[in-house]
Amino acid sequence: MNKKLVVGNWKMNLTVPESTVLIEKLKKEVAKLKHVDAAVCPTYLDIYPASKEVAGSKLNLGAQDVFYEEEGAYTGEISPVALAHFVKYVIVGHSERRAMFGDTDKVVAKKAATVVAHDMTPIICVGETLHEKGDGLSKVVVMSQLETALSHLTAGEIAEAVIAYEPVWAIGTGHICKPVDAEKMATNIRALIKALYGENAAENVRVLYGGSVTDENAADFAKLKQFDGVLVGGASLDHEKFAKIASTFDAVPAAKPAKKVAKKK
Repeated sequence: MNKKLVVGNWKMNLTVPESTVLIEKLKKEVAKLKHVDAAVCPTYLDIYPASKEVAGSKLNLGAQDVFYEEEGAYTGEISPVALAHFVKYVIVGHSERRAMFGDTDKVVAKKAATVVAHDMTPIICVGETLHEKGDGLSKVVVMSQLETALSHLTAGEIAEAVIAYEPVWAIGTGHICKPVDAEKMATNIRALIKALYGENAAENVRVLYGGSVTDENAADFAKLKQFDGVLVGGASLDHEKFAKIASTFDAVPAAKPAKKVAKKK
């Protein structure tokens, strides 16, 4: 069965000593999990020391972004070759990367393909803004983002990937995405993948919700059948809150068996 997945995106927070203390606390908490894979995504500066801290534990490590070339004159970027030695997951297409740093759908597609090519798992983020939602374009926008983001991947690669639906309008705005609306979007995501890449890819891909997830509302999303976990922002900086979120999903094992899909090169 596919395990649920709870990922903490630390964004531009915590010094190396601070993150070391947090990881030490988190390792003890995630050791209790049976049905959930837990991961945290620290800043680039902290990835190397964090990899030493999580070694031998159930806590996985991820990166917040990556560049799509292996090397070259790309000042300030991070190579997938460098990341592959230390992390399991890489977030691509996060709403902040799209809005603040100009990551287009095509760039996200190239990053996702690069992550897969270097044997890491992409967490591909999609989601609409408040303006797009107000114009009734939520489904159109998310499906367009998703179709492009997956365009360089095979059905087998998609089956092993992670999609995170993060309604931008519900992140730190005070607006709340109703679970029923989130479930509809997750259903649309799986339907599109099924239409383009087949049933196995649609059933095996893990779909996460990410939109101001807290320890207080996690139970609402844990009940949804189309989601396999959550992408957590601010709450992941508190070990007790993150542990409570992970434990909430751990209490609701995946209902559907995972089907193996052979990768096509």
